[in-house]
Amino acid sequence: MNGVVTLISRRSCVAVRIGSIKVGGYGSPILVQSMTNTDTANVIETAAQIADLARAGSDMVRVAVNNEEAASAIPQISECLVRQGIIVPLIGDFHFNGHRLLTKYPACAEILDKYRINPGNVGHSRTKDYQFATIIELACRYDKPVRIGVNWGSLDQEIVMKLMGENARLSEPRDSNEVIREAMIISALGSARRAEEIGIGHDRIILSVKMSGVQDLIMVYRKLALLCDHPLHLGLTEAGIGSKGIVSSTAALAVLLQYGIGDTIRVSITPEPGGSRTQEVIVAQEILQAMGLRSFTPTVVACPGCGRTSSEYFQLLTKQIQDYLRDRMTIWRKFYPGVESMTVAVMGCVVNGPGESRQADVGISLPGTGEIPVAPVYVDGKKLVTLRGEHIATEFKQIVEEYVVRRYSTG
Repeated sequence: MNGVVTLISRRSCVAVRIGSIKVGGYGSPILVQSMTNTDTANVIETAAQIADLARAGSDMVRVAVNNEEAASAIPQISECLVRQGIIVPLIGDFHFNGHRLLTKYPACAEILDKYRINPGNVGHSRTKDYQFATIIELACRYDKPVRIGVNWGSLDQEIVMKLMGENARLSEPRDSNEVIREAMIISALGSARRAEEIGIGHDRIILSVKMSGVQDLIMVYRKLALLCDHPLHLGLTEAGIGSKGIVSSTAALAVLLQYGIGDTIRVSITPEPGGSRTQEVIVAQEILQAMGLRSFTPTVVACPGCGRTSSEYFQLLTKQIQDYLRDRMTIWRKFYPGVESMTVAVMGCVVNGPGESRQADVGISLPGTGEIPVAPVYVDGKKLVTLRGEHIATEFKQIVEEYVVRRYSTG
């Protein structure tokens, strides 16, 4: 427990402002970041996806700035978002040629709220220091924070080869993954020190050290957290698709968050074919909400179903209510502060149904197999009404709507 307290207090040391958002520092919420997968040069598609991610609740959005067309599109994308009333910090993701793009396109450099650079591919040998320095100098000129994002898939090979050589000469060489983790920390901290030498403030640097193995990620971030007070961005890189990506990301991030490590998070899952990019935002939010760190949307309490439940109807109603709550949050969060903390129970039979429904703010206990075809509804622990017939879903949604207006309205 002492370790948890120590690490939580570490987060109070440094805070970074990205646009109007405070990252890190005592009392700051852990923020959700996402990234577009459109061609940034396509202004319409990119602006539309950023808007979708922002509406889903992403606190900031990263876009790839990989060529001149992408750099020149940034001001147009920003204008598109403003016209839609979307205000969300934009992060430029630079690899290989960021020094040239930021120099040649000052409007891009000025509009972006943060730069992300990878010290493993910002340049090589003689060009590395010049290109790195150019980006940091531009960040200073435009007063932008910088995330130094180390990734094990593109780690600085000079550092890796040096450490691997030293390790090979040991009488008892360490595991190669341990050496890689050390190389990532050296790269991150060394780059941060160099950035400060060039002139950027200590309080303008965010660090990340992303790996694709859950245990590796936990170990590298725990060590990094003990060695610096910079805000840390968390993410399991290349987590995968579907349940594999969701479970792996949750397993890694939940452990680190429990230790008080992390100021921003991203869930880097591959979208299902035809799936929405907003899934990564929803998963990140659900991790934070499940950990009790933030609330984004009312919580649906629902049993898994068993031989007692009328499975199809129970499952359909649960899905309808969950989708309904998330859809309504676009309106509710504007007019009903605190509604995101509401709990709604959708239970499938008499065993736990009435008890769980009474514990929720609003709950419904559906009839199970062989039970009387009625559905009692409970509000604030007391039975309000018994629903029956073909319109239970519609009537229950109306009860939830009326409860939100009555309880969370500020008048």
